[in-house]
Amino acid sequence: MSLITNVMDHSLDDGYAEAAARKQSRGAGGLPKTLRAKLGLAAGLVLAALVVTVGAAQARVTAPVVAKERQELIDRIDVETAGADKLESTVDTLRDDVSARQRAALRSSGGSAEADLVGLLSGATAVHGPGVKLVVNDAKEAAAGGDGANPRETSGFSDTGRVRDRDMQRVVNGLWASGAEAISINGQRLTSLSAIRAAGDAILVDNRPLVPPYTVLAVGDGDRLSTRFQNGADGLYLHALEENYGIRATISTEGDVRLPAAPSVIVRTAQPKSEKTGKGTS
Repeated sequence: MSLITNVMDHSLDDGYAEAAARKQSRGAGGLPKTLRAKLGLAAGLVLAALVVTVGAAQARVTAPVVAKERQELIDRIDVETAGADKLESTVDTLRDDVSARQRAALRSSGGSAEADLVGLLSGATAVHGPGVKLVVNDAKEAAAGGDGANPRETSGFSDTGRVRDRDMQRVVNGLWASGAEAISINGQRLTSLSAIRAAGDAILVDNRPLVPPYTVLAVGDGDRLSTRFQNGADGLYLHALEENYGIRATISTEGDVRLPAAPSVIVRTAQPKSEKTGKGTS
């Protein structure tokens, strides 16, 4: 019973009791908890202000270095751009020289009517004369991206009223079939080797992108050419695009249209087979 009585009388160990007494003694002689919390907050704010100040000072010191590096980068871009422009100018000059030599080769027969015809049909020479002007443009709502209700829109190919490469192919082929002697699209002369293709929404003519509206100039008998095209299958196809899909197109007869020479014409010659060897002659 004496052990139980001792435990009940001394439930707190003497060591714990001494520690509690020392803590109470320090708390009574120290700062109040509220004041200590305020001092801790103030110290934290001072430290944060110090960090911000040091960061701002470092940014101010490094700003001229960053500006200098940025200016150096801009200067390098300007130099490289000027170099690219110079190379492009050189390429254009060489291309013009090659085109002139090719045209001279096509006209090497002394300016005969046959050589003139070859130059005209091949696109090697600039031409002008009566003809038609056909302007084809996207539908007005094409830029809005469509709402999915357009009859031309399918799950595999989205078409929101834009003129497609296949549309321009039919227009050009229809003009050729109607009697056009020479055709250009947005100043790009077409030849027998020209290709009209698509890259995304862009239409390419001989790998050169075109921007709508597409202005098609065709040299020929203006009135006859216009009538035959509009009454033909390809003209009716274009009219269907206008009626059903909002494609805009206007055609007019012109007294004089001017078409440039094709930028690059490959000169090719054919040789008859030798009856004895069956091979081409040199």
